[in-house]
Amino acid sequence: MKFAQTVLPTSLALIFAGQALAAVSPQDAAKLGSSLTLVGAEKAGNADGSIPAYNGGLTTPPASYKSGDSMRPDPFASEKPLVSIDGKNVDQYKSLLTATTVELAKRFPTFRVDVYPTHRTVSLPQAILDNGVKNASGAKSLENGLAIDNVLPGVPFPIPQTGNEAMWNFLLRYQGVSISSKYDSWNVDSAGVPSLAITGQAFISYPIYENLTQPISSADVYYQMKLAYTGPARRAGEAVMLKDAANPLQQPRRAWQYLPGQRRVKLAPSLAYDTPNPGTAGAGTYDDVFVFNGALDRYDWKLVGKQEMIVPYNTYKLTYAQDPKLLTTANHLAPDFVRWEKHRVWVVEGTLKAGARHIYAKRRFYLDEDSWTALASDQYDARGQLYRGSFAFLSQSYDKQVPDSTPFMIYDLVGGSYNINGVVGPYGGIKYTDPLSKAQWSSESLAGAGIR
Repeated sequence: MKFAQTVLPTSLALIFAGQALAAVSPQDAAKLGSSLTLVGAEKAGNADGSIPAYNGGLTTPPASYKSGDSMRPDPFASEKPLVSIDGKNVDQYKSLLTATTVELAKRFPTFRVDVYPTHRTVSLPQAILDNGVKNASGAKSLENGLAIDNVLPGVPFPIPQTGNEAMWNFLLRYQGVSISSKYDSWNVDSAGVPSLAITGQAFISYPIYENLTQPISSADVYYQMKLAYTGPARRAGEAVMLKDAANPLQQPRRAWQYLPGQRRVKLAPSLAYDTPNPGTAGAGTYDDVFVFNGALDRYDWKLVGKQEMIVPYNTYKLTYAQDPKLLTTANHLAPDFVRWEKHRVWVVEGTLKAGARHIYAKRRFYLDEDSWTALASDQYDARGQLYRGSFAFLSQSYDKQVPDSTPFMIYDLVGGSYNINGVVGPYGGIKYTDPLSKAQWSSESLAGAGIR
């Protein structure tokens, strides 16, 4: 099978990292719904047909799906790979792969990328799509692109002009209103030994999507997460809560932590940026969660352009795997569980600002054109060496019109270890629930959430 790399033309002459630009022209906005989908993706397929045209996504569950179930069968389970990429042929495809993927293929003979037919499965509620069209001419970025205002719930910048705008599209991507799932986080060390880092109950809420007609102001919280750890025994009873606002310069991340030994809830402002994340036993940082998480202010962001890439996609087999021991093989995830497809992604590069502190000097993100999910990233250290690489595992919750990327992982290419987080298969899969009450999102509620 032959793949041809295509870098698609954009209005890149207007792009300057970090600069906040005015709304797009009426001529560009008119492309939404014609040559572009309502979230700004290319409607047409690619030249060689390996990426199909967008036809509305996957909205019909397979016959094997049981209505109301949170375990979603793979609608493509019978498909076979079109090609397999490993260390022997990786150079042939390296222009279509992230730097981390290429490094894993060259380093480990057992690593393999099985490339399947591409399915553009992402489907979103019509009201959210309509809001994205309105945002194209009405959304505002503030603080030189580090904050947003007057954005309707939906894609804020469907035709992005800067790296900041593309990253805001990712941060505000639609993932439902409220998710409550029990999950595991597993580490595999350089000797290939898996160990449980965390078992927890996660409550994740996007309050901006509770009212689709209410514009998001710069003071609004767009993302909040509460975690209650139930295992292993040494971590049981701990709890964490985070809240992010649309203007993180005026209202930085608010975070609280409950530790059973101290028997009190305390403010935890350090739970951000490159602070090691205990939920991964230190294998990743707090802003590695879901490939990226939190404020944009420590980096200058450049929109490189749109590119065809082979990335994890429609990963139902991995997301709903019920035995994590089958996933966590030595050196890398078990290749049999990872489905890869060819898709168009926006490439965004973050370079650490002069005087700013972070363990990553440069980060490159690959954002899915259909969902704005960050599917992968490459992280580099101060010497310019590839340090870590992340992947998110996207599958469409076809019964809810929600693209989900709860499972995510990070490879430490220096230490030789990796972590996979959001392993929900053993606990019933992805569950969409009613939002928690305001009282349940108060800091006082955290002590109750963390009781052993």
